[in-house]
Amino acid sequence: MKVKGRFTEVEVQTGGVVSPPSLLPLLTPAQIRDEPWHVLGLEVSPVFRNRETGEDFPLVRRVLHRGISKALKRTVFEFTRQQTSQRPAHYHSLGRRRVVNAVWAIDRELAELSNGFDFLLQVTPVNADEAWSRFRRRRFEMAPEFTSRPLPVDPALVKRRLFNVPIERIEDPTLAQLFRDQQTELDRKLTMLGDRGTPQFLYGSLQLYGSADESLLNLAHDILKLLPARNRDESPRGALNASAFAAIAGDHIEQYRAIHPGLTARVEVRSDIVGLMVSRGTLLVGAGTTVPKARVGALLAHEVGTHIVTYENGKAQPFRQLYIGLPGYDELQEGLAVLAEYLVGELSRPRLRLLAARVIATQQMVDGAGFIEVFRDLTDVHSFSQRFAFNITMRVFRGGGLTKDIVYLRGLVALLKYLREGGEIDPLVVGKVGLDHIPIIEELNWRQVLVTPPLRPLYLDDQIAARRLDDIKKGSPVLDLVKGKRR
Repeated sequence: MKVKGRFTEVEVQTGGVVSPPSLLPLLTPAQIRDEPWHVLGLEVSPVFRNRETGEDFPLVRRVLHRGISKALKRTVFEFTRQQTSQRPAHYHSLGRRRVVNAVWAIDRELAELSNGFDFLLQVTPVNADEAWSRFRRRRFEMAPEFTSRPLPVDPALVKRRLFNVPIERIEDPTLAQLFRDQQTELDRKLTMLGDRGTPQFLYGSLQLYGSADESLLNLAHDILKLLPARNRDESPRGALNASAFAAIAGDHIEQYRAIHPGLTARVEVRSDIVGLMVSRGTLLVGAGTTVPKARVGALLAHEVGTHIVTYENGKAQPFRQLYIGLPGYDELQEGLAVLAEYLVGELSRPRLRLLAARVIATQQMVDGAGFIEVFRDLTDVHSFSQRFAFNITMRVFRGGGLTKDIVYLRGLVALLKYLREGGEIDPLVVGKVGLDHIPIIEELNWRQVLVTPPLRPLYLDDQIAARRLDDIKKGSPVLDLVKGKRR
């Protein structure tokens, strides 16, 4: 255990009194003498308490609670395997299997609060096409003005409800920590919505998504340097319009519905978004979107096979948080979605250049560059078309400065590392989770709290995709994913 940056010191004493001074012992000395029993007492130094006032430090006490709970489970697990005929499969299987009503009530309330607003929709401009036309007419010399949707909630009132959720009533340390993290992330998103259009929005985004570190920036620059700006990976000839792609996506969703009749996903063509977006299990297609035929399979694997499948799997779980999204789930979600594009053989050079450009543009914005400066760097230095550069820059500056776009490349890098180290994909599609949550998911599985997900991405059943996945587990770097090394 580690408390406030320091590891605990453990001292073992044999003999003496093993019960607290104010309580009677569980067993009398006579009982212990007559039976083959051993009694263990555990005393914890009150580092969680203020010596002068006697008041507890709640955060320190929480760390101790989780650590001692885990240590006791592991102790019982080792004792059971070595001293009895029982063979539990994992120490987590000794944890609670029954979840008290308070947990379900808190899970339901947090889900209701989260479902009250769609964060990404609220920070995405509704006038992208008009802003682009005005920007072009002004010869790219005046930053565009973007219009956002009216907020459907009052962030301050939602926060009041959020912090009235009695998470402290949850005794299970694993679930309590999960809900506290979710509460914190919802709080940050609500703060950002209240700060939308102000400089403070960026600071909230940095808390939520972070910024690009040196290694990620170096990778992004290498991608733009080594991959040609112009190639034939995505020929515009025969591109599908929004309605045609929506029809194909709808048919693809029906394949999943045949496996899981309870699937609620659908496709919707809308004029108030640009490109593609999955919102609460619905695939939204911008009315002006065109999709190169060479990208259709990739987008189906990305949007349907990843975002919709994990949403539906999460809905099938008893915990609503698994379809809403656990804290920080975006990075794994987008990394998994990009990996899906590779597994179906359609992760193109332009696509990887786009992800790299998003990282560089985001970091330039964080470092103080303005809209026009970022736009010109993308066009003049990195050879992106003007409309393409505009879309990248718009995404980066939406809301007042959103750093979310770095998670695509960062998530892909983290996912490749996870797979190289022996990780499996199946636990990642149980719902909208992050890599940090895998131990929690495994614990809840061992405790039989979760159920088997109803869906598995269809692309994982393809033999060619399986070989590509094996290549990744052997150590394929990011750049190799688009160099034609697809057997």
